[in-house]
Amino acid sequence: MKVAVYSGSFNPIHKGHIAVIGYLLDVAGYDRVYLIVSPHNPFKEASLADSGEARLAAVREAIGRNGLQDRVLVDDIEFGMPLPSYTIRTLDALQEREPENRFTLVIGGDNVSRMLEWKEAERLMEQYGLVVYPREGFNMVRDARILKEKHRNAERMFESGDRHRPFHIKLLKDAPLVGISSSQIREMASRGEDVTPLLA
Repeated sequence: MKVAVYSGSFNPIHKGHIAVIGYLLDVAGYDRVYLIVSPHNPFKEASLADSGEARLAAVREAIGRNGLQDRVLVDDIEFGMPLPSYTIRTLDALQEREPENRFTLVIGGDNVSRMLEWKEAERLMEQYGLVVYPREGFNMVRDARILKEKHRNAERMFESGDRHRPFHIKLLKDAPLVGISSSQIREMASRGEDVTPLLA
């Protein structure tokens, strides 16, 4: 089974997340999406729902409200793992738990330029691969080209017409543009603005 691993704080989960999930399932060809809710991210500010448990519950409720519970697993695997929650460790734990599945990491276009800063980034890209959705204000095509030039095994990883290659970096160029972020929603809420229309 092809599983897209979509990891983050989801603080809060919003309509942009739901749009990406729908595209992954209905257009990009993934059988399931696993939402990996991070219990804590020390680089992100306090939130609408500070505790990991509260965010986990909110994400599960949102997936249910949107009728996605049969195709989306809200996974708390990182809650039982040591901090910091490195993505490569999460992917390895998922693969060990479910060796029959093929996992691919979902990231936003804003993360492509910093990908090589991630822990064991080269192994992550080679072993699991990436699927990238567009983010407003970021040129993921340009950044992916730069990443390709920097990565020692990029020629083997990037799509080259050979559909039998198991791991690759796939740019979802036609996916809906995500023009809102959780941090923007938190900022709006802190100013007393109504964020309800943006939430999932």
